[in-house]
Amino acid sequence: MEFLTILLSSLLGLISSVGLVVDRTAEDAIRSQFAKAEQLQVRVDNAPTHQLLQGKIDRVRIAGRSLQLKHSHIRIAVFELETDRIELDTRTIGKKRPKFKRPLQAGLRLVLTEADVNKVLQSPEFLSRLRKLNIISANLTNKDSNPVYRFVNPRVKFLTNQRVNLQVEIQEDGNSESVVVNLETGLDIVAGRKLQLVQPIAKVNEEEVPPRFLNAIVSNLNQCLDLRNLETEGLLMRIIKLKMKPGKLEIGTFVRIEPSSKFLETIRF
Repeated sequence: MEFLTILLSSLLGLISSVGLVVDRTAEDAIRSQFAKAEQLQVRVDNAPTHQLLQGKIDRVRIAGRSLQLKHSHIRIAVFELETDRIELDTRTIGKKRPKFKRPLQAGLRLVLTEADVNKVLQSPEFLSRLRKLNIISANLTNKDSNPVYRFVNPRVKFLTNQRVNLQVEIQEDGNSESVVVNLETGLDIVAGRKLQLVQPIAKVNEEEVPPRFLNAIVSNLNQCLDLRNLETEGLLMRIIKLKMKPGKLEIGTFVRIEPSSKFLETIRF
């Protein structure tokens, strides 16, 4: 959801205490949403200009390189965004949280490097989230004990042929020894709305996981990767492009956010 935060913060950053802003001021407003920005260009299209006073913008285009998110370890190598027409409720312009009059629609292109993704995976914030994902053994020798396991040292590697390698260590709580789990899988897009793992191969300490166990896990993961799960929250997302090559991942998406979506209430700018 960090990328949605980028999208919304960037657009809401166009709104100042005196209304809508354009040109250089718009770029400064967008730039303020990032801790660092090596390159950033912003263009706000309006014809005629008086539409600004009515809370309307024909289109916003943002292009940036080497962008570092605020309060996050996430760095984006390439960030490109282009919106459809934007309409704000004129009664809310200049207020702390302006409201959209119509759904916000935009195309978004991101390029992430393997090195930057691994920095995120190794960040204290991400590792803290992983520690909360405790695994309870389902095949216990002693039914009176419930050993708890956690994920540590997660790493990702982008491969050729739309494949990715994920490696993580599983460690029993209170025990310094760990088990290395390695998953290599292809990624496919189904109807633009679902990421699907293709021909996965999993190993635990170099021992291949039996297909029947792996298939059950993959089936659950594929359900979680269905973007339709977000639609009940007023958010529609479709993946237009997913291209992977060694060291780099490119993603192209279409996003539609309803004015009533809860994501609009969580944005800080």
